[in-house]
Amino acid sequence: MEYGFETLCEKMIEEQLRPMGITSEAVLEAMRSVPRHLFVPGHLIEYAYADTPLPIGAGQTISQPYIVAYMTEQLEPFPGMKVLEIGTGSGYQAAILAKLGCEVYSVELLEELADRAREVFTNLHIGNIKVKHGNGYTGWPEEAPFDAVIVTAAPGATPDRLVEQLKDGGKMIIPVGSTVQWLKRIDKIDGNSVEKDLLPVRFVPMVEW
Repeated sequence: MEYGFETLCEKMIEEQLRPMGITSEAVLEAMRSVPRHLFVPGHLIEYAYADTPLPIGAGQTISQPYIVAYMTEQLEPFPGMKVLEIGTGSGYQAAILAKLGCEVYSVELLEELADRAREVFTNLHIGNIKVKHGNGYTGWPEEAPFDAVIVTAAPGATPDRLVEQLKDGGKMIIPVGSTVQWLKRIDKIDGNSVEKDLLPVRFVPMVEW
């Protein structure tokens, strides 16, 4: 990572993520290792490590670093974990999971964002992410079941088709709601979904084509 950005990244770790409660050293190291500034538009690069979401074009955003770290920590990733991501966006969340050794299958509604994310992954030599331009509500059934599902846009209700693609014992992290949104953890236990509210959030709506 270039000098200067390395300092900003370290400040992000020590002044944002740790004080806000992120405790997983593996997650923190992944956040340290992935150059966040390569996932934001050039004119916003100086704000890449700030404690804020940023626009990435097409009405979409890259989530603030804390939310990325928190969702990743809640997912409890491990090497070889097969993860379905709904909403590739900038690709940053997928890159963090890939750095942790996950096999990531990411679905993006907007083709321009899917193409841009693939280019960044190629430039960073990240090989354990597959990106598909498609409908997030449909998921990626031909690659199911998944150990985990992570959703980075908010549907009005949890999509049943995504729960179906989660293996028994797996978990989903998803923001749900319209006017009021809650980040939820959904554990699939003996075929049933057990939901837990984690924290209030604000994500872009999950759109179905």
